[in-house]
Amino acid sequence: MCGIIGFTGYLNSADVLLQGLSELEYRGYDSAGIACFTENGVELIKEVGKVAALKAKVPSDFHSTCGIGHTRWATHGGVSEVNAHPHKFGKVTLIHNGIIENYHELEKELALTGRYPVSQTDTEIAAMLLDSLYEGDAHETIKKAVERLEGAYAFLIMFEDQPEVIYSIRKGSPLVACQSEQGSVIASDMVALLRFSKDYFVLPEYQIAKLTKTSITVTDLDGELVAPEILSVTWDTTAAQKNGFKHYMKKEIFEQPEAILRTISPRIHKNLCADGHEQLLPDFSADEIDDSVFTGVNRIIVTACGTAMHAGLMGKVLFERLLRIPVTVDIASEFRYQNPILDENTLVITVSQSGETADTLAALRLARTAGARTLSIVNVKGSSIARESDYVFYTHAGPEIAVASTKAYTAQLSAFYMIAFRFALVREKITKEECSEYMHLLLDTIPAIEEVLKQTENIKKISKRLVDSENLFFIGRGMDSALACEGSIKLKEITYIHSEAYAAGELKHGTLSLITEKVPVIALATQSDVLSKMVSNMKEVRARGAMVICVTTEDATIESNIYDEKIVIPTTADIFAPFAAAVVLQLIAYYTSVARGLDVDQPRNLAKSVTVE
Repeated sequence: MCGIIGFTGYLNSADVLLQGLSELEYRGYDSAGIACFTENGVELIKEVGKVAALKAKVPSDFHSTCGIGHTRWATHGGVSEVNAHPHKFGKVTLIHNGIIENYHELEKELALTGRYPVSQTDTEIAAMLLDSLYEGDAHETIKKAVERLEGAYAFLIMFEDQPEVIYSIRKGSPLVACQSEQGSVIASDMVALLRFSKDYFVLPEYQIAKLTKTSITVTDLDGELVAPEILSVTWDTTAAQKNGFKHYMKKEIFEQPEAILRTISPRIHKNLCADGHEQLLPDFSADEIDDSVFTGVNRIIVTACGTAMHAGLMGKVLFERLLRIPVTVDIASEFRYQNPILDENTLVITVSQSGETADTLAALRLARTAGARTLSIVNVKGSSIARESDYVFYTHAGPEIAVASTKAYTAQLSAFYMIAFRFALVREKITKEECSEYMHLLLDTIPAIEEVLKQTENIKKISKRLVDSENLFFIGRGMDSALACEGSIKLKEITYIHSEAYAAGELKHGTLSLITEKVPVIALATQSDVLSKMVSNMKEVRARGAMVICVTTEDATIESNIYDEKIVIPTTADIFAPFAAAVVLQLIAYYTSVARGLDVDQPRNLAKSVTVE
């Protein structure tokens, strides 16, 4: 889970690499380094800490037109300068995103040839292997190395006797590249390419890209030329910038109304009824998602990780209520080790913002091997999960830079809602009139979120009450229980407060023992059908001294003596309340983190895109 970039062209490569690493820093920020061709050969500059520390170390007169750069999130070996990338061994200089699983066996084998690493990284072993195989033919060397390597990798490689040239290959971990008048660029994420071009391609797995100043050629392992598919960025390039906000996370919270609208609106088919009412129906024809995918299905499995899995929990509630067929939600990292029951009547829905999440990709591949139908919800065109799925529903959230996911989550919710409505319509579980009403209510979540965003000062004030907390609990029932899981992970990942989510009805089965004087409890009470039960649960924790923050709807009647603070969202049908309530929880996490003086966008030990298992 690292940020990598390579450039060869007509600009100072050190400047290009440092700016690119700054844009990729959300992918890893333990240490950083660059390696560049200079008149003295390949020179390495590395530093522990963030990219700013590396930038300060690069001499002002340093000049090169070809180089590679890396910002690290440590997997093998501690955080140190020697473990920072790039790694150089003999004639090979290398940066790497991924994990080499058989590095220890290779290390012992290479020791027999007198090659010993100086770092504790699996990446240096890959550099040693390439150097041991290199006899002047880069393509043949890479081909032979790939035959020996096990695991996931995205490599950028420079050979000392081939100045101004960069080679790359990948398995699992992403790489995107583009050609412009300034030169050739390759990186782990599109955000590092935007200043050069909005047109790019995703390097296919097991294919070798050769970058020179004027061209990028792609060949398969047998040396046959490959023409990769050219894609185009559809969002405004300023979307990857802060645009006046102090943090990316706050900016992305405020972008949610637009992100949801971009996800929903292209998939709405409008009919004008005789009474003048506008009928709105979900239409996936532009996505090439045929209605046949929804017929003959007798079971749905949603598999994802983290926040994407929490969106899946909401999808489960919707599917089961509307379709009356069983739905399970599985953590992707466990899914393929459970020997799941899969067949042609099973629909497996995988969810991933990046489309590169390693565990989710592995789950998808297992589902396809077993003959299940696959539908993926992803945010990145051309990503591995998108390419390997039978069907793809692209969210249009735009780039999400903050590690804590916000707009990607609500865009994923939008996708689940639209899929559920189309699914139910095709299977005749709802009428067109009912479906249209659902679609109107889905669009109404946008102004509801905008109303929540007007409450930021009040939520900021309430969040200050959580600053000194060591433990915190979220409780809810029904859809609020699923949302509590997302609220909890959002809070813990950026505030470092120990936080747990519980179905409120489970309080008596153990959790109440942890509720003591002044322990904060965030109680979600947006579901009218279980409101009386939720009120009872709030009384339970209040009676034990908890500090209760209640999140509820405008029309809910809740006695003021059972909560300390109340945050109100616009009233809507129960199944649509999670949209506005999710934004409340995001803002609570954000303002609590800010009040604690923490790095909101880059929390410790976490990276944005988890491309290794």
